Amino acid sequence: MKRNLYHHKLRAGSAGKPVFFVFHGTGGDENQFFEFGAQLLPDATVVSPLGDVAEHGAARFFRRTAEGVYDMADLDRATQKMATFIAAHRDAHEAGAVIGLGFSNGANILANVLIEFPDLVDTAVLMHPLIRFEPKPAPAPDTRRVLITAGERDPICPVPLTNGLANYLKAQGGTVEMEWHSGGHEIRSNEIEAAKAFLVPHL
Repeated sequence: MKRNLYHHKLRAGSAGKPVFFVFHGTGGDENQFFEFGAQLLPDATVVSPLGDVAEHGAARFFRRTAEGVYDMADLDRATQKMATFIAAHRDAHEAGAVIGLGFSNGANILANVLIEFPDLVDTAVLMHPLIRFEPKPAPAPDTRRVLITAGERDPICPVPLTNGLANYLKAQGGTVEMEWHSGGHEIRSNEIEAAKAFLVPHL
């Protein structure tokens, strides 16, 4: 079944409410953001997949050849697979909206789904994403909403690349907001508060 393409945790929500996908970072697992997602959107169906790639034992959603250097063929494979997984759960749960939240590697797979399938996800929270390549034009619905959170001193996700992704997404359509903190590649309280505020329309 397409809903089982990934090992995942699932909490069924109320009929007609959103389906909320949460994506862990490198070395995380399906538990990393599951309860967080359930707290953010208590009526939503929450789906938390486990990445199907292992890097020295650390789970990821796609392969890389070095720090910040993506295996583009595997990224394409993973994006196609993830889009199929998302659509299957959307249809099975008759979701009112499709929402995604990801951190680091989880933000990257979610960002590439936005690039390759711009109509699939209605609202996305990208926490410390890193897209080093030049994305193709992918016009999005005017209703799509994206929040990017990042650290001003993040050694993994440099500020210029974060701003570049934001500018790219803005050019595709919809709403793009940003939330910064003064630190590095870690989630801070203001990011969590920004995500909560951003998702209020879906409560």
